Amino acid sequence: MRVEKCYFCSSTVYPGHGIQFVRNDCKIFRFCRSKCHKNFKKKKNPRKAKWTKSYRKAAGKELCVDPSFEFEKHRDIPVKYNRELWEKSVEAMKRVQEVRSKREGKFVMDRLKKGLEVEKQMDIHEVKKHMHVIRSPAAGLKRKKEDLEEEMDLEEEVAQQVEATPSTSKGKEKRAKVEVKEEEDLDKMSEADSGDDDDDDEEESDDSDSGDE
Repeated sequence: MRVEKCYFCSSTVYPGHGIQFVRNDCKIFRFCRSKCHKNFKKKKNPRKAKWTKSYRKAAGKELCVDPSFEFEKHRDIPVKYNRELWEKSVEAMKRVQEVRSKREGKFVMDRLKKGLEVEKQMDIHEVKKHMHVIRSPAAGLKRKKEDLEEEMDLEEEVAQQVEATPSTSKGKEKRAKVEVKEEEDLDKMSEADSGDDDDDDEEESDDSDSGDE
């Protein structure tokens, strides 16, 4: 199976697909789709259309010089069939395709590095220009540190109060005991006073009874 290339955009054209145009001088032009055929009939230059392979290679956006491209050259000299040669060539084609895809990917990534560096420089310039708008990331950390210090101070104060509370509770217990004793003494004194009053009342009643007689 022979896979051809589109004359305009250089994409692959498989057998039974695309459009073929034969000029009066017997030159064959193959196109992958009607879009490429119409642009060819309008005499458009494929190097000026940004979606073609020729433009991308001319602009340095794709890998164009590499030894792996040498394997795709047309060889019009027929080769006698040999099964071993056929198997080796198929394996070599797979290996060449892997190497080419890796190299193309590396080429693209190297090309993008320059753009990333330019973007970084632009970002730095933008930051320097609008430095007064930016809030320092350390400001939030400073605030958090102050809050933590306040919390630690509060915890220390609470701990000190907790340590001081047992002595005060003992003093309160002693005061309560003294107050209870004083109340008991007052009760006893009031009972004694009431007993004396009762005796005086009895004596007065006896005196009154003797006077009546």
